[in-house]
Amino acid sequence: MKDESGQNAMVKLLLASYGDFRTRLKRRLGSEDLAADVLHETYLRVDRLGDIGEVKRPQAYLFRIALNIAADLRESDARLLTGEEVESLLHGAEEQLGPERIVGGHNDLALLVSALHELPRRRRQILVAARLEEAPHLEISKRFGISTRTVEKELKSALGFCAERLQRKVIQRFGPGAGKPST
Repeated sequence: MKDESGQNAMVKLLLASYGDFRTRLKRRLGSEDLAADVLHETYLRVDRLGDIGEVKRPQAYLFRIALNIAADLRESDARLLTGEEVESLLHGAEEQLGPERIVGGHNDLALLVSALHELPRRRRQILVAARLEEAPHLEISKRFGISTRTVEKELKSALGFCAERLQRKVIQRFGPGAGKPST
């Protein structure tokens, strides 16, 4: 039920308990940035719900929504190229390969360079910083004035785009199903 300010009771509860939710999520998820992103998404979702009627344990209900959002975010961000694949593309040992593999490697490298030039500037710079300079995500986030979560999203998008251009499968590096190729 919405009040005179246009907010439903769940939104009001979320806003009133924001600090507590953020602390609990940070502890549960292990990341201040992820907790903040999850809370933001939780607010948006709860605001869109409208009137859901009476909930027996509203704080537990809100926390469960937040945890479900965190699981969705982690699942969607879990698909990246493996470090070995990036290394093999950038630093192939040509002297150990036959002529066909060398030509294939050169073609892959040309495709990768072309794909890099197609990326938006910031996304390309984040990919270069993370994979070539091996800069930590926190350092990259400070460099670009964005959250580490945004760095992870940009990096995921850049790697997915490059994998698509190279017609490679993306290998999930962490989380449930790590090491499995995408379908």
